[in-house]
Amino acid sequence: MQTLWYTLAAAMMAIYVVMDGFDFGAGALHLWVARTDRERRQVFSAIGPFWNGNEVWLVAGGGVLFVAFPRVLASGLSGFYLGVIMLLWVLILRGIAIEFRSHIEDHMWRAFWDATFAVASTLAPVLFGAVLGNLVRGVPLQADGWFALSLFESWSPRGALGLLDWYTGLTGLLALAALSHHGALFLAWKTDGAVRERSLQSASRLFPAVVALWAVVTGMTVTLVPGFTATLAARPIAWIASAAFVGALGASWLARRAGRDLAAFVCSGAFIVGILGATAACLYPVMIRSHDDPARSLTAFNAAGTHHSLTTALLWWPVGFVLAIVYVVVLFRLHRGKVRSAGSEGYGGD
Repeated sequence: MQTLWYTLAAAMMAIYVVMDGFDFGAGALHLWVARTDRERRQVFSAIGPFWNGNEVWLVAGGGVLFVAFPRVLASGLSGFYLGVIMLLWVLILRGIAIEFRSHIEDHMWRAFWDATFAVASTLAPVLFGAVLGNLVRGVPLQADGWFALSLFESWSPRGALGLLDWYTGLTGLLALAALSHHGALFLAWKTDGAVRERSLQSASRLFPAVVALWAVVTGMTVTLVPGFTATLAARPIAWIASAAFVGALGASWLARRAGRDLAAFVCSGAFIVGILGATAACLYPVMIRSHDDPARSLTAFNAAGTHHSLTTALLWWPVGFVLAIVYVVVLFRLHRGKVRSAGSEGYGGD
């Protein structure tokens, strides 16, 4: 039962990263791909119907942790307190920027909110990537299951640990590059004209950065995390996920070169799911790794809720999941097709 809920928690987080990732990436790139107010409204019209619904998956993932692994949720929120507060502000500012930019027809007003949206959309993947890097590398978990991290300490992943060091900084940059690439492919699929062309250019330039950062982060992970290579070699599911994300990244490149925008975007999402799946498979059953003493780590077994709570929740989880999937399908169906050069302030396409 614990293994099943570990899988469900990992799946929910992966879905969130794929779904909210494309509007993070679009936001991080939108000052480059959209040069005029009309083009920027085209970008906002492309992501407008989806961005707030995408964040529901984050709430759903937190709900899974609350039900199945309450100790992990409590320890993680407490230990990553500063990072969580920064993330909340970033997510709030993104929402405010989207909603406020068109309230006043003034160039400086819109430029301010556009810049705010770009900065917030850039910081969000970096922070999420840094948190994942901390979970992989390990945190200073105490015997009672609690830990605390400042923003940075020695800047070394082997010294006094902070939220940011050169390893977690690299994982943050990898997340930013991967999600910006994902967002560029989404905009190439959903827009036309100059915005589409610049989005394809951005995806082309970001692709080698994703590959290079993935190679560097993988090498650093093997060096820093004892037994990571052995675990990867011993678990077939990790092989499958690794092969899937490598194949999906290559397929995304081929589809983009062939002008198949939707296929490139879908393959980019598969790459993200694959790399997160491989990471979860290698970490299992650890959910919060202790950097100093592996025996202190919080795992799917020592941090799970009671058998009764896990069994009862399993009866309701499929209902909520199916409803969420239906919502996503209907939303994409209603807003299918490309968003042409926007002529109004609302969200929409044709």
